[in-house]
Amino acid sequence: MEQQIAARNAAREEAVALRTRIRGGFFADQTAGVAPLCVQGNLVILPSYLADDFHRYCEANPKPCPLLAISKPGDPALPSLAEEFDLRTDVPLYRIYRRGELERETTDIRDVWEDDFVGFVLGCSYSFEAALIDHGIPLRHIENNMGVPMFISNIETVPAGTFAGPTVVSMRPMTPEHAQWAATICAQFDRAHGEPVQIGDAAAIGINDIMSPDFGEPTPVEDGEIPVFWACGVTPQMAIKQARPDICITHAPGFMVITDIAASELAAGRGPEISSAPQSN
Repeated sequence: MEQQIAARNAAREEAVALRTRIRGGFFADQTAGVAPLCVQGNLVILPSYLADDFHRYCEANPKPCPLLAISKPGDPALPSLAEEFDLRTDVPLYRIYRRGELERETTDIRDVWEDDFVGFVLGCSYSFEAALIDHGIPLRHIENNMGVPMFISNIETVPAGTFAGPTVVSMRPMTPEHAQWAATICAQFDRAHGEPVQIGDAAAIGINDIMSPDFGEPTPVEDGEIPVFWACGVTPQMAIKQARPDICITHAPGFMVITDIAASELAAGRGPEISSAPQSN
């Protein structure tokens, strides 16, 4: 118990310090390796009339869209994830979509916030990276201070309402031995995408050029290594492009929500409780 409390306190301290920098405009970078003790999350903000459909989409696709929290309509707080959090200012970089098209990126969305907005936070693979490193598995994108490479795969998600589309995957190069060990470790993180969806065969999931990611930065696969792919929380951004809502706000890929939850707690199954789906107006 003392160890759990210490981990929780350390994560909260790390999270508060980083969010303070983000809110103050002093940090607007990708967050891989920046808050290794903390659970990180993907963000989707939608008008409340679409919230039920999107909740059902997440429930139908728990691998790429593992729910961590849902905000109350119009409320920018996330009390189950952080004592002090503002959906409008505390993400390093946001994307604003209009009718499915990217309008702009910004570090503050207070100017477009509406009283009926509902925020969804989904699990992120950054939450298990500290565990991999602790077990001696190197991660090149962290070593090089880069964003993890992400690809649009040929794995289709299960549709729900107006939401449908392909699964986005993140890639980390590893030796075959490390890949198998990583799969075992990540199986404990089912709310951070869990085990890989593919090991060693990029073409099998529709990826022809490993050095041309759709998001993030290219990471080479060296001799003796294979590509290892996890489902990724950027997947909803593909569904948003197809659903074409009047407005939707997400995180920019790699620029994540930083929570007060210790990553070790997520692995132990003591993550935050998910609130019930908001009711449509």
